[in-house]
Amino acid sequence: MEQPPVVAVIAPGGMGAPVGARLVQRGATVLTDLDGRSAASVARAEAAGMRRAGLAEIAGADLILSIVPPGNALGLAERLAPVIEGLGAAPVYVDCNAVSPQTVRQIAGVIERAGTPFVDAGIVGGPPTAAGYCPAFYASGEDAGRFAILRDYGLDVRVIEGAVGQASALKMCYAGLTKGLHAVGVSVLLGALKAGVADHLLAELADSQPDLLDYFTGRTPGIFGKTYRWVAEMEEIGAFLGGPGGRIYDGAARLYEQLAEDHEDEQLQQGALVALLRGAKGPRGAA
Repeated sequence: MEQPPVVAVIAPGGMGAPVGARLVQRGATVLTDLDGRSAASVARAEAAGMRRAGLAEIAGADLILSIVPPGNALGLAERLAPVIEGLGAAPVYVDCNAVSPQTVRQIAGVIERAGTPFVDAGIVGGPPTAAGYCPAFYASGEDAGRFAILRDYGLDVRVIEGAVGQASALKMCYAGLTKGLHAVGVSVLLGALKAGVADHLLAELADSQPDLLDYFTGRTPGIFGKTYRWVAEMEEIGAFLGGPGGRIYDGAARLYEQLAEDHEDEQLQQGALVALLRGAKGPRGAA
């Protein structure tokens, strides 16, 4: 594209708004749909320099990046596809959500029937920052190269060989390890608190598994506000893996559901876990 692209980013959440801001900073025009969005979402979009647009204008963008909770990914495609088809538009539709290969192929079918190219993408890492950090956007499918134009506008797009579903498979594997580890850690720590042995467990981890203890103390306190989004993601990982391994993530989904409810309520479990981890010490005898 000779002119800077017009990119629609839906939605301006904790990941979508920083992605939009990065694209705006590098010269792209960024549209977003704010109908029915919260005041916080509207404020994020405005701060990022994203421009409010209706579905018809969004359908006419050069690229549409779907960045929504996993459970909303198919619904967004179904909402946009008739608009795209009715206008005869052909934006490159990039699904950047944490969904299984099975689900992303279903989304691809909806979009491709509307007559527009589809790219499977998986985001690995946290949101872009003003300091220059950007997560990796792994992309697959025959039109993935068309998404790679956004490298020129600040995104770290990494095209991998293979059809639609490959990028999502990679995302499922990565998230299965990282968020799965949090699920294991939280479950065990809650069990240790209930049994009255939490301090002894942390002391042993400090001695024999210091890297693991550092991971939990450094990262677990920040997960609780995100757990509502992780419920569907764990279900997607479970569907991807299948069998006994998949059932592990069905359990993780229920755990994150419980933690999300606790976060919105009295934060009893969250408070106990955060207090425990903040009080963790180094190897025995060290402060």
